[in-house]
Amino acid sequence: MRRIRQHARGSRLTTAGIAATTAALLAATLTPATAATTGDLTATAPTAVPAVPAVPAATAGAADRPDRATAIGNAASALAAHAAGLGLTAAQGTSVRDVVVDPDGTQHVRYDRTYRLLPVLGGDFVVHLAPDGTYRGADRATRGTVSLSTVTPALPAPKAADAAADALRAVHLDETLKQLTAEPRLVVDALHGAPRLAWRTDVAALDALGNPVARAVLTDAATGAEIDAWDTLESATGDGRSLYGGTVPLETTPSGSAYQLKDPTRGNTYTGDAAGRTDLCVLGICVSRAPSTVFTDADNHWGTGAATDRATAAVDAQYGTDMTWDYYQDVHGRNGIAGDGKGSYNRVHYGNGYNNAFWDDSCFCMTYGDGDGTQLGPLVSLDVAGHEMTHGVTSATANLAYSGESGGLNEATSDILGTLVEFHAGNASDPGDYLIGEKIVRSGFGRDALRYMDRPSRDGSSADYWSSTVADLDVHYSSGVANHFAFLLAEGSGTSTVNGVGYDSPSFDGSTVTGIGRDKLGSIWYRALTVYMTSSTDYAGARTATLAAARDLYGAGSTEQEAVAAAWSAVNVT
Repeated sequence: MRRIRQHARGSRLTTAGIAATTAALLAATLTPATAATTGDLTATAPTAVPAVPAVPAATAGAADRPDRATAIGNAASALAAHAAGLGLTAAQGTSVRDVVVDPDGTQHVRYDRTYRLLPVLGGDFVVHLAPDGTYRGADRATRGTVSLSTVTPALPAPKAADAAADALRAVHLDETLKQLTAEPRLVVDALHGAPRLAWRTDVAALDALGNPVARAVLTDAATGAEIDAWDTLESATGDGRSLYGGTVPLETTPSGSAYQLKDPTRGNTYTGDAAGRTDLCVLGICVSRAPSTVFTDADNHWGTGAATDRATAAVDAQYGTDMTWDYYQDVHGRNGIAGDGKGSYNRVHYGNGYNNAFWDDSCFCMTYGDGDGTQLGPLVSLDVAGHEMTHGVTSATANLAYSGESGGLNEATSDILGTLVEFHAGNASDPGDYLIGEKIVRSGFGRDALRYMDRPSRDGSSADYWSSTVADLDVHYSSGVANHFAFLLAEGSGTSTVNGVGYDSPSFDGSTVTGIGRDKLGSIWYRALTVYMTSSTDYAGARTATLAAARDLYGAGSTEQEAVAAAWSAVNVT
């Protein structure tokens, strides 16, 4: 049930479960936020202001240095003398938020502003004073004149609360959030154009897993239109020692005196421990699922870099999720797997010696086994993470059927875009390459990668070129045709070396293919996937789709479109 607490002018905001304090929230510049199991990995196994001059070395003793009270008194005198320049009027009030006194006695007093007792978002400013207390200048968050014809809202508080609650549900795609509390308060918004009366509503709840979710929604108090919205749960920057990627950065969520391996900056993606258990599913219906208990840590430094530490595999899985999220957002402007800002989650330590990883639409999650240690190690490498999450992107877009040629294209899409995730991450411990799963294979596997994009047949089963029998292959092997096309389009035919790895990519007809680079490959394939491909697209259809995508992006008859045609011909898709 939704609970509403309405705040009148000047009242105190007390939102349970929201980590940031009222003062910090008012000071901050508003920033906009934010089926069957498929896709297993293996077939068999505020405004800028001028900088204040640098602080000089102390030239006076501590006894000569102004204290906080003196600085506030000096600043108050400056306000009285320079009110007009700071936009202060009789209807406005100020309150000191912070004071900094430099070693040489220079003083900086930070203020929040009110208008007719209402907090002004974007009304904060800093007064700078010389060591003797004389006024040097000020920095203001915004410079608009604060003057309103009324501070009586046309939109009642319950309506603002309802809108904020709906916004929280929409972001988390959950109509059943529990213990939802919405707290509207009137403010003056001076951050989004001309100052106007607005409701700032802080809404908090618990999601289906019992984790806190919270959002601030700014609503025009005259029209009811949403002005802005942003997450209000704090994140913390930690790091983790991974199995395959060295020490990596992680955004986590404070939880009491500890931290959760949950990233509020990327849709609340998180990683949990499956504790060696598996799902119990019959005819596609899961009777029970392995757990996904969120990993926690006391100091926000996760893992040891060794497989014997359970958190280490979780570091790799979470990092892989982060890098995949960033690739799709940075390169393709896609906000999460489904494009809706919702984060998926990871389960690591699934089963006992499980030699696989898979994406499952029904839980919107990735699952990683630890491997048997002989053929495969923990399947949490960066390209594997990119591969698995891309299955989710495919499901949300073309939804390529997971059999026949369309199934091969489904797997190839994950290999192609997962590989581009690895390149985009730029991790020196795991540089980008055209080998799939090279980090997870062990000596007993018999080769140094799961699959090879330059010459897919190197794995002993995949197809280098299209033929009428490709549709009969396992999808992990029929994917070879599109993987080979992707390598040829990006790097060209013949021998080449990328990031220290040598490749030799032949063409079906002996033709020479000139590559156009990975960035263009990614743009063309992503557009084809999201605009032209359908569930039944086969290899001939993929050629048509990518040619159309290249035309859209670079023009009909462009070098890029011709390269697409040449690369398909080089794998016998004509």
